[in-house]
Amino acid sequence: MPTYEYRCAECGENFDVFQKFSAKPLRKHEGCGGELSKVIHPAGIVFKGSGFYTTDSRDAKSPTTTSGSVKSDSDSSKADSKSSTSDSSADA
Repeated sequence: MPTYEYRCAECGENFDVFQKFSAKPLRKHEGCGGELSKVIHPAGIVFKGSGFYTTDSRDAKSPTTTSGSVKSDSDSSKADSKSSTSDSSADA
């Protein structure tokens, strides 16, 4: 059975009550007759395992340049062939 915390609006007393999920919430404080309200507490969250941080989801294998684009091998081979043809024509 869950434990619920109640606070009295009249006297300010806080107390815990064991109740079933199907039980109706308490409305009246037995001590002073004041109106009761449930106290809600935030739940703690703990992230365990991989994938929760930006460093966990990055692929270390993908090479990128500073502009963010990947340089292909065909671009570099075209540049090499152009430089070799211009060098040979300069020698002649």
